[in-house]
Amino acid sequence: MDFDTLLHANFGKLDAAVSDWNTLVSNLEKLDTDAKDGLKKTAFGGDWRGVNSDVTRKFISKTVGEFADAHTQADSIRNILRDTASELRTFKGDLTEAISNAQNRNISVRPNGTGFIVRAVDGDAGKDVKQGDVDSVRDQIKGILDKAGESDSTAARVLRSLVDQADKGFGDASYKDRDQAADAVKTAEDLAELAKKDPSKLTVEEFDRLNAGLAKYNKDDLFAEAFAQKLGAQGTLDFWAKLNDANARDFPMDGKRLDQYSELQKNLSLTLANATQSASPEMSSWKTDMLIAVEKPVNGVSGYVVMSNLMRWGDYDDDFLTSYGSGMMAKEQEGVRNGRSPDQIWGYNGGGLWPHLNATGTDHGFDPMTGYMKALSNSPDAATQFFNSEFIDKDADGNPYKRDTDGNGKKGHVDLTNFQYLFEERDWMREQDSKGDESISGKNYLAAALEAATTGHPAGELPTSETVAHSKEQADLYKSVVESVSKKPDLLTGNGYMSDSFGQMTAEYMPDINRSLRSGTEGEGDLFIAPGATADLKESDTTRFLYALGRNPEGYAAVTLGQHNYTSNLLEYHSANPDAFIDGNKGLRASHQVGEVMGEVQGILGAGRAYESEIQGGEADAKYNAALDQASTWGGALAGTGIGLLVAPTAGPGAIVAGDLAGTFAEEAISAITGGMKKDSTDEVLFRNGKEWDSTREDTAQLLERGAEAAGKASGSPNQELERSIASSAEDGFNNAATNVKTYIDGEGRPRDLQEE
Repeated sequence: MDFDTLLHANFGKLDAAVSDWNTLVSNLEKLDTDAKDGLKKTAFGGDWRGVNSDVTRKFISKTVGEFADAHTQADSIRNILRDTASELRTFKGDLTEAISNAQNRNISVRPNGTGFIVRAVDGDAGKDVKQGDVDSVRDQIKGILDKAGESDSTAARVLRSLVDQADKGFGDASYKDRDQAADAVKTAEDLAELAKKDPSKLTVEEFDRLNAGLAKYNKDDLFAEAFAQKLGAQGTLDFWAKLNDANARDFPMDGKRLDQYSELQKNLSLTLANATQSASPEMSSWKTDMLIAVEKPVNGVSGYVVMSNLMRWGDYDDDFLTSYGSGMMAKEQEGVRNGRSPDQIWGYNGGGLWPHLNATGTDHGFDPMTGYMKALSNSPDAATQFFNSEFIDKDADGNPYKRDTDGNGKKGHVDLTNFQYLFEERDWMREQDSKGDESISGKNYLAAALEAATTGHPAGELPTSETVAHSKEQADLYKSVVESVSKKPDLLTGNGYMSDSFGQMTAEYMPDINRSLRSGTEGEGDLFIAPGATADLKESDTTRFLYALGRNPEGYAAVTLGQHNYTSNLLEYHSANPDAFIDGNKGLRASHQVGEVMGEVQGILGAGRAYESEIQGGEADAKYNAALDQASTWGGALAGTGIGLLVAPTAGPGAIVAGDLAGTFAEEAISAITGGMKKDSTDEVLFRNGKEWDSTREDTAQLLERGAEAAGKASGSPNQELERSIASSAEDGFNNAATNVKTYIDGEGRPRDLQEE
């Protein structure tokens, strides 16, 4: 800070800027509120389906989010400007006071270029001034200028960083003042210096400071960016690889913090993920540098292996994730064309002990695909793009994959997507967990990543109004999942732990499932309502897929709850809108067809469950009931969303409303099945005797009758005839299920036959 600049500073323009930003913050706050309460609610209450629903809803949701981010960013900028203006005004006052006090002591302070000169005044007045007093004034003024300079420069830096956070639109970083933002940046740089040290030289205290700092600040945008930049892409890989180098002579902290490596791994991953969301030129360079760095070995380990273990937490930037995945899959494709397995492609070649780069206990981190799948499970858009991308072209030299695609008995080379390769063809590396058991984490995270890719939200979360409408890419991928399991059920039944993710994604595709099982070719859109794009599924594929899910307790529980939730909502809608759908050929109103398909879905699932009970006996039933118990919280929350399918009667037939208008019976139905924290009004717990296929049929009919009654009451138009007859519709559905299982599934668990045997 120049001496003369601060001494004669005029804060009029800065004060005017703060005033303008105050006005802008107030205006943006109002726009933010109007966008949420007006634009978004109106848009999501409109009668939009298909491509319009998918594209327009997402656009409006993103636009509303930009208003919120604009308000947040403007508020942070205003706070920093206001705080900096106040600080500089204080420093100017301190400088003026210091000069005045010096003059009273016969010490002169004058500008000298950009600096200043301090000396005793001329003549007799200054003859008794001591050099120590002159030096003291000099140091005091220098301290004031240094603090003013720091305030000014750090304010400029954090303001630039805030503006650079988003390439387009606005960032969402929030700071109450300059100090808070500046402290985050300073702390990041200090901690990055620790991470740059030779890990073997880290003390326990330094490790604790690094871990605690990352834990505290990993959600802070400016901290994350400053830390990543200071450490650098190569420095990041070096740090994690060397920290986990089991061959090092000097072990970090003498092994006193090994039990905290998993926490450090998580905090570092969250920090880096946050940093990649910045669109600043510096972070763009960092991401490019990382994509180059992972192509080379680090301590004898592939850079991809190192970095993938730092991607298990957080939401990494989509473009970075897809570019990273493309590079990794290119290496994998090159390997399989040359006849190598993943073990050989990614194997450690450094000699000595193979470093364990994953400290979570699920696996040792040998396979980079495992950590990358976990990253995709947190980043749905990147996951959708990745799985739909081509892995290998059928005409590529060395393509080892052949299939009979036209049923003529002859196999030819085929194209494969990343999904097909990873789910159907890849020989996943064998790993162990911390207990020495075979690890399931690779394929388990693959299933979670597929859940995110097909639903549009992170795995394990519930659908929202923003994600309930599926895109064509998501629906096409779900269709591929169903078809893949249909062709080779063992891909799922042989890896039952994947069924929870497959079941939960299917719970959000119940319209698509129901449509595929309905006889007839017209009116599905009016009968089985679905926002967004739908997967065009074949009845045979759906049957085999549901049967495979039914053979797993978690898969069975998720789909059962999802189907009852969807059916409850449909019954309420069609009761409120009796003319929304009428089958002209059969003269059947919608509720009867809804009940029939409900019976068919539950019949197929029940057949899979009954088959497992036949194989395992009572042990299987206990597992299924435990899975229903465990799904109670998830199922209750699912009922609260309504899957975004319920229709507001006041909006007219077809108007789709998400979330706020969930069916009144859906929660009661799910509670009756799960027997969770509360039971239904009759104090029953249904679907508990799954080894008896007839029990599943009777329970389905009972819930349908009560659902029809509840739907009639909710709509204000009770229909006793429907309440009496809907059970027979479900019976027809169960008969269809028995036929389908017998037709499409060879020699496994045919309904009715199980009981006779």
